[in-house]
Parts: sequence; structure tokens; C-alpha cells
Amino acid sequence: MRGSFIILGFFVLGLLIGRLDLLYHGLNPDRISTWVIYLLMFLVGVGVGADKKALRALLTINLKIFWIPVGTIAGTLAGMAVLSLFIRQLSVAELMAIGSGFGYYSLSSVIITEMHSAELGVIALLSNVIREIITLLFAPLFMVLFGKLAPIAAGGATSMDTTLPVITQTSGKEFALMALFHGIVLSILVPFLVSFWLVI
Repeated sequence: MRGSFIILGFFVLGLLIGRLDLLYHGLNPDRISTWVIYLLMFLVGVGVGADKKALRALLTINLKIFWIPVGTIAGTLAGMAVLSLFIRQLSVAELMAIGSGFGYYSLSSVIITEMHSAELGVIALLSNVIREIITLLFAPLFMVLFGKLAPIAAGGATSMDTTLPVITQTSGKEFALMALFHGIVLSILVPFLVSFWLVI
């Protein structure tokens, strides 16, 4: 849990630095974030490549791996359906669109803003950021309570990048490839699922 609080501390520090404009000074923050993600992916790759157990897991991957993103989609949408019983200000379709972001806030919030409204786009942004933060903070607890696939499902689309380090640290490096696959599939599906809920 200590690691999760360190992550939260860096997140808060990043918020302060960004708010006070202490870092960029004319640099594009999106470009910096992209290169940081590339570096992160490289380091995770090095870690997985050096772990013989993880490489064996790659060789044994079969079609059952598709059930992980399917389970995440079903669980997320079921959760949003239950939430619709308590949140009357938003329609079921609007809540489903928000949930279909699966943590991919930079894309889903833009789509929702363009197709629906800025207000719903902000709600989607906050919802998906919170999903990512919850995964970063509570991945160890999820693993203990629900098993080693739980942190991957909790991370949603972010399991391929920002939450990947905490997933591999919590569930094990042999789950890194599953997390990557899971995140890639969900990231591809986000624009289709979000758009679907907004047009029905």
C-alpha cells in the first residue's frame, strides 16, 4: 500500500506543478506525456524480457485471453446499469457512454463532448481519471479480494500504460502481457462503444 501512496503523492505533485506552470514553459505537455509513456513501455518490456516466467506465459497465451476484456466490459456496463438506479439526472445511455471510456479519459471525454455536451464530457473525464487513481491506489487490495486478474480489469484501457507498473508489481510480471493485450483491446473499442451509447 505504501507504493500506492507514493504514486498518489507524485500525482498530487504533478497537479501542483501543472497548475503553477513550473515545468513546461512553452513545451507541449501532451508530447512529453507521450515520450514518458514510451519510456515506461520500454522499461516494462525490459522487465518482462528478463523474466523467464513472463516469457513462458507469452508462449502459452491462447484465445481464453479474450475473456479478460469481455469480462471488464460486462462488469463495467453492469456496474453503470446499477448506478443508473441511483443517479436520476443522467440517462442509462449517458451513464453507459461514460463507463465505456474504461479509463481512457483523453479520448472518451473528447468524443462525449463532441457528440453530446461539454458537461457530460467533464463528468466522463473525472469518472475515468478516478478509475485510474482507484486502480493505482487499491490494486493490491483488489488482488487480495478478487484475484490476480482484478487489477487488470480495474485498470481498464489504462492497463496497457499508466496502471501497467502497479499491475505487474501486484499481480506479477507474468500478467504484464495479459494487461497489455487487455488495454489494447479496450482502447480500440472505446470510440465505438462510447459512440454507440450516444446515438441509440
